[in-house]
Amino acid sequence: MPIYDYACRRCGEMFELLVLKNTVLECPSCHGKDLEQQLVTDFAVSSESTRQSHLQKARERHKNSKDVKDKRVAEAEEIREHAQE
Repeated sequence: MPIYDYACRRCGEMFELLVLKNTVLECPSCHGKDLEQQLVTDFAVSSESTRQSHLQKARERHKNSKDVKDKRVAEAEEIREHAQE
C-alpha cells in the first residue's frame, strides 16, 4: 500500500497519507486540498554486495554462537568416545 509524504500549502503541515483508490487528499489539520507531494529520501538500498555482506555477518554470528560451539564440542566428544572403543 502506498504511503506518501505531503505538505499542505495552506497551513504548512507535513504529514504521511496512505493513498488508496478512494482516498480523499486533504490536510488533516486544516482540511485544505492544496497539497504538495514530497520527495521521500529515506529508503533502503539493496544490492548484491550488501546482501553478501549481511549474509557473511549472519554466518559469523551463527558460527560464533554458544549453541553451535556447544554442539561441536559434544560431537567431538562423541567421536572421541567411539574412536576409543
